[in-house]
Amino acid sequence: MRKTLLAIAISQLVSGAALADNAPSDPRARVIHERAITIDAHLDIRDDFAKSGASAGRDTADQFDLPKLERGALDVAVVSLFADPARITPQNVVAARAQVDAKLAALTQFVNGSAGRVEFARSSADIERIARDGRHAVLLSFLNTLPIGEDFGLLEKYRDAGVRVFGFVHAQNTPFADSSRPNKAFGDLPNEHGGLTPLGKRAVGELNRLGVLIDVSQLTPAGVKQTVELSQAPVIASHSGLRSRVDVARNLSDEELKTIAAKGGVVHIVAFAAYLKDSKDRAAEYASKVWAPFGLEPGVDDPRSKLSVADYEKFQAAYRQYSSSAWRYASLADYVDSVDAAVKLIGIDHVGLSSDFNHGGGVQGYANVGEAANVTAELVKRGYSEADIDKLWGGNFLRVLKQAERVGHDRRVAFIKFGP
Repeated sequence: MRKTLLAIAISQLVSGAALADNAPSDPRARVIHERAITIDAHLDIRDDFAKSGASAGRDTADQFDLPKLERGALDVAVVSLFADPARITPQNVVAARAQVDAKLAALTQFVNGSAGRVEFARSSADIERIARDGRHAVLLSFLNTLPIGEDFGLLEKYRDAGVRVFGFVHAQNTPFADSSRPNKAFGDLPNEHGGLTPLGKRAVGELNRLGVLIDVSQLTPAGVKQTVELSQAPVIASHSGLRSRVDVARNLSDEELKTIAAKGGVVHIVAFAAYLKDSKDRAAEYASKVWAPFGLEPGVDDPRSKLSVADYEKFQAAYRQYSSSAWRYASLADYVDSVDAAVKLIGIDHVGLSSDFNHGGGVQGYANVGEAANVTAELVKRGYSEADIDKLWGGNFLRVLKQAERVGHDRRVAFIKFGP
């Protein structure tokens, strides 16, 4: 259900000017953007989010906060409870769980401090209601099962806390699955488990039961295929690029894109410069400014284990500095070129949008949440219809979330009737 004109007017009154500083000049694009239910399928918050001023509703240096939500008229931010990769040890599992729990607490503070302008969404119905009322929603996702360890019961715990999208891996193998970027520094081997582990395969069924949408981002091709085959509901890739455009393991091949779409899923193209456009300058900056000052090599060294506590914090600060401006290496046109290519390959019903903000995401013209309307303007410029833009921004995501919810409901009903 799209936003009513009354909700649009309320949103404009609350924010002062819904598309204020970043409004596209095309009035038709402005109307389409305001009327659509706009969903960014994946973004992060930094560990210092609670201290940055964002929790108090202030405009910050980060790419996501309340003023930017309002300027960009973004209805729904799917915010990841993401844990930094680390070697799998009992101590690191505990630390990773503390990291995601701290992010959940910071987001709760943010929502509670928004004076009713932001609400947690726990269902597709919540998303439609919140957007209809002219407010903004935070939908929780989870990426990287390091914090889970092998404690299967935590899947339901985080579902009960509000998580509705769940991805198994980031840049490391876990007890659930292989990553498309196994980390040599942690002792990972390529295709170590052949895709999903037995625990990961079991988790697909459990997430279906819980009504949680499964995210195949950053899995290996084998893991993607197994997840799609095992899942009773369509899956998404919440923040992926096209391997046909930038040949890196994190991006999806044409075959993977078709596999996801064939069972009704959605691939959300990520506005992340490194995965949209090759750049030797970008790679050189990343190596020279983040790794080289500490005598480290990307993909080979584990900074956490090799550096002192003080130097590790300096390393993290260097990464934050680099990632906050990595958007300079690709343009909005580069981003929508990838969207075009995905639509051409798998169809408009299977493509969505995401940013990966605060973890390196963004491009020139869409460098923070406040510039979301520029994406709509570029889509209008390229001839996309209003109905197609609705699908890309949120309609396709809502469809698969509803299907995941329906599978969860049906499985719970079957359990009550017939038992396990």
